[in-house]
Amino acid sequence: MKILIVEDETSIAEVVSAYAKREGYDTITASDGMSALEIFEREDISLVILDLMLPKLSGEEVCRRIREKSQVPIIMLTAKTSESDVVYGLDSGANDYVPKPFSPRVLMARIRAQLRPAASRDNIAAGFCADGRIEIDPERVEIRKDGKSIPVTKSEFLIFSTLASKPIRTWSRDEIIRSALGDDYDGFDRTIDTYVKNLRKKLAEPGHENGWIKTVYGFGYRFDDEK
Repeated sequence: MKILIVEDETSIAEVVSAYAKREGYDTITASDGMSALEIFEREDISLVILDLMLPKLSGEEVCRRIREKSQVPIIMLTAKTSESDVVYGLDSGANDYVPKPFSPRVLMARIRAQLRPAASRDNIAAGFCADGRIEIDPERVEIRKDGKSIPVTKSEFLIFSTLASKPIRTWSRDEIIRSALGDDYDGFDRTIDTYVKNLRKKLAEPGHENGWIKTVYGFGYRFDDEK
């Protein structure tokens, strides 16, 4: 697997690359946003580590452009640490958000958490739900509504697939994290709320403005299979 490290601080890029290589990953680095997109176009990238404050093109814009054509996991590694920055980063299409200064070991755990679901996605049951209107396709990592593909990130796909799995039940945030994102994921449990918000926005329609995901107050979420 090859990791693209997009970071304009050489010392940080070197540290991330060194730790990733110890884990057995190949790495390639880019020091600005435009170079990152050029590399992404020509290389087979499995995951992107993305700084936000970059020369030539911002990390947010790089993330959006990658998301237009790929669901590759993206981890934002940045000094922007306010709650609004985190929400904005996830809304831009990132799968995870790691603030600077950071622990390289924790970052490697986040990488493993993002790449492990890709290797185990065959365990997700393919098929239809919501009276045959929504299809979950683990081979393509795709959700289709009425035959039309809905653009979702890999984390969003895994979370929605977990909620829609049979038998339908209510899931706590911790259960969603463990089942969909893996035990190595150590992000905030409230990050699940952001993923759910994004899924609702993408799947909403008259009669199902909640995007087929119901909030169970005081506990978590469940798939809305009520007609």
